[in-house]
Amino acid sequence: MKKVIFRGVATALVTPMTEKGVDYENLEKLINWQIEEGVQALVICGTTGECATLSDEEHREVFKKSIEFAGGRVAMIAGTGSNDTAYAIELTKVAADMGYDAGLLVSPYYNKTTQAGLVAMYKAIADSSPLPEIIYNVPGRTGMNVEPSTYAALADHPNIVGIKEANGNMEKIVETMALCGDRLCMWSGEDGIITPMLSVGCDGVISVISNILPKKTVELCQSFFDGDVARSAKIQLELTPLIRSLFCETNPIPVRAAVAAMGFGENYLRLPLVPMSKDKEAVMLQQMREQGINV
Repeated sequence: MKKVIFRGVATALVTPMTEKGVDYENLEKLINWQIEEGVQALVICGTTGECATLSDEEHREVFKKSIEFAGGRVAMIAGTGSNDTAYAIELTKVAADMGYDAGLLVSPYYNKTTQAGLVAMYKAIADSSPLPEIIYNVPGRTGMNVEPSTYAALADHPNIVGIKEANGNMEKIVETMALCGDRLCMWSGEDGIITPMLSVGCDGVISVISNILPKKTVELCQSFFDGDVARSAKIQLELTPLIRSLFCETNPIPVRAAVAAMGFGENYLRLPLVPMSKDKEAVMLQQMREQGINV
């Protein structure tokens, strides 16, 4: 069995920004609050962290500052994926040198590839770094799905330890779990189906909603692990309206508005992302209040 990087909740952390650049003061505040609320891990510079519009210098500095702010208190996962394999290898080595626990590698977007190309790419990155790697499958953004047979072909590589699965297809998820068994961990990449994915053996979630409800998301997972499936399912259903709001416009547009409303910096996004529409934001903020969030 591979090393389990974390079990429970990893927050796919937003990267607070202003027009002048990354807001490190609020990044530190957010990291400290997340850890105090009980999350098991943090993902730095993932999709939710707007990695696509960070400069190379910013990307490395956010890695550096974040791991300093966390201070070894939780598992730290670095978003090091790219559609440029050479750059992904370079960033993964940078994260390894900084002491990250794993790299999160999105499947290649725009240039796409074949399933054979995915196997070759992931093996090339894993062969080049001592850092354990998590495959990130998000077909809605990349235009292609990582198939269960592809995971199975990668499952025995010692540096490929898990999957963030965001394809939303439970049949494919079950097939992957059946093929890979304990050779790969799997974490939900979809907040809307955390409990269903836990039911087939997943180890938790890499979450967007935990940016604003970390303790509740941890409770959802821990209830399941403790055998209280009904409690886990109840929380999943209670969170459904807010989850829908957090994805009613392209992520991370809504969650950035939500985090800003909670006092963690400005509601600033880099183009092509623009702020959330006011009517949808009003609905989301009301749903946050109903969950006990002071906004």
